[in-house]
Amino acid sequence: MTILILSASMLIAGTALAKERKTVVASFTIVADMARQVAGDELDVISIVPAGAEIHEYAPTPRDILKARQADLLLYNGMGLERWFQRFYEGMDDVPAAVLTEGVEPIGLGEGPYQGRPNPHAWMTPVNGLIYVENIRQALVSLDPDHADTYNRNARAYSERLEHMDRELRAALAHIPDKQRVLATCEGAFSYLAREYSFRERYLWAVNAEQEGTPQQVRRLIDDLNADRVPVTFCESTVNDRAMKQVTSETGARYGGTLYVDSLTRAEGPVPDYETLLRYNAEQIKKGFDLE
Repeated sequence: MTILILSASMLIAGTALAKERKTVVASFTIVADMARQVAGDELDVISIVPAGAEIHEYAPTPRDILKARQADLLLYNGMGLERWFQRFYEGMDDVPAAVLTEGVEPIGLGEGPYQGRPNPHAWMTPVNGLIYVENIRQALVSLDPDHADTYNRNARAYSERLEHMDRELRAALAHIPDKQRVLATCEGAFSYLAREYSFRERYLWAVNAEQEGTPQQVRRLIDDLNADRVPVTFCESTVNDRAMKQVTSETGARYGGTLYVDSLTRAEGPVPDYETLLRYNAEQIKKGFDLE
């Protein structure tokens, strides 16, 4: 009988502990992965947008809204990336939220329906990734000060890895000749990478929106690539590459393959985490310029 009583008590205690565990809801997979690196085993972190999905025009489901309402903290990119977030967050004033691009030096969009607004893809360099990590660290410490030492330690280790990666990527991409340093992609999602590693940027459209791969966009990019003698093109994983392959064919460039921007893959895919995404893209760019 004593054993049964003890077992029941332990079960109740375990249930109470499980309820005390806090949940962080991130807007998309990259933010969720970064938050997990800082949180370690102390928090549950989930992503609203699933792996492989396009984030800009994502339509939250009733289940997504329920997840957010039950969250202890919401993390999102900001800079207009999650265009659905403002409506999504309505009525959730009691759920704290942290924007992770606070402190990033923005690059303005030069064209399209969102001209003049900041390019939201700030995480595409490890240098900016350090800013995200610090903002996450502050948000988690504020949410759960009892485990501040863990979050501080994890954030410090993560930041050291990103600093090492910056040096790694800088060295890997430095060998591309100046005349060839043009990064041609479907979406203009590499502005921060281009600024950090001294590339010129060419793209079909500035940011994912309703008009993607129009005849006018295709014609303009063909002219630009011919003028710059760009040797290689790329496209992102969450958009259709048909227009870019037409551009590639008509300019005589090589198609360098898929780059990852707005989403991680599932665990078995090529970019299951943020660090792997950065490294994978750099390797693809390097291979595209025949610098293996």
